[in-house]
Amino acid sequence: MKTSIPEISKQIYKEDTLAVLEKKYSTLGPMWVNQQMEWMNGVYASFKDHDKFLILIFLVKKTLDFYSRNFTKLSYDEFYSKDIVEIEKFSIAEISEALNIPKESARRKVIELEKTGAIRKIKNKIVIDRSKFYYTKPEASIKRISRFLSTLSKMSIDDNVLSNVISSEELELVIKKNFSYAWKLYYEIQIPMIINYKKIFGDIETFHIYGICEVNDHLYAQKESRDYMDRDEFLRSIFTINKIQGINAMSISDITGIPRATVIRKLEKLVKKKSLMINSRKHYNLAKSFTNKLKPLQIEVLINIADFSAKIFNLIILDKNRTRNMSSVY
Repeated sequence: MKTSIPEISKQIYKEDTLAVLEKKYSTLGPMWVNQQMEWMNGVYASFKDHDKFLILIFLVKKTLDFYSRNFTKLSYDEFYSKDIVEIEKFSIAEISEALNIPKESARRKVIELEKTGAIRKIKNKIVIDRSKFYYTKPEASIKRISRFLSTLSKMSIDDNVLSNVISSEELELVIKKNFSYAWKLYYEIQIPMIINYKKIFGDIETFHIYGICEVNDHLYAQKESRDYMDRDEFLRSIFTINKIQGINAMSISDITGIPRATVIRKLEKLVKKKSLMINSRKHYNLAKSFTNKLKPLQIEVLINIADFSAKIFNLIILDKNRTRNMSSVY
């Protein structure tokens, strides 16, 4: 059988995907922000506690790192064939430092996870038992990510980054086939992003609520944008369009699952800090000055998305190369 050797000259670089993301942000930015908050909604649904879920995905990420280091690749079906996921030994100090959670809070949340059986010991193993808490397989997340990447591939043709559009169906198949690796890459976006926004907003709930307001403004501005705009142009347009309708506390509560009283309290805090604006109808929108302050972190997130996108595109290219070589054998 002919050995499939990747062609280095055909690889996609993150600098190239980043250039497309920045140049055509008015189309791609709202897509990503929307899928990000949909994912956050699912995160909150698991425990009604963002930090607990963050602890679990941090531990799962360590397992995915172990698989990658040891050249082990699990498909989507293989990864979810059992509820039990073995994890490496961990310490409260490690979780506290890595996730920016005070030690006592980290200890308390780990104990709560142990009491419910979400984290437990089986003989000499430490495992996460998915049967002990509510979770949904990331089927919807994979579909949203695949749609985003397919749109990015289409936008990349004009810049000669890719020669053909990659369909969302093809991307779904490749992500599921290489799930343990692809989801390790996905968590490498999510975990640092959540931690960094937590530092800015004080807690993940507040960031989650702010993020829903951001999605609302992005989607309204996208409807009004007729041409491709880069990130700076698009964000400026949000504050010049008069038609952008804010979102109210009840809608945010319904979307996120966060109790309305908590949402109102957090919104009041965001308005007081001038992170959000409120109008006479009690609808909330982004505040221009605060949006500008977030720019460095958002650029960092965009770089990580570009890196993730390039690596998934390279998986596609490699997979096609292998398929061609297999066909030539027969």
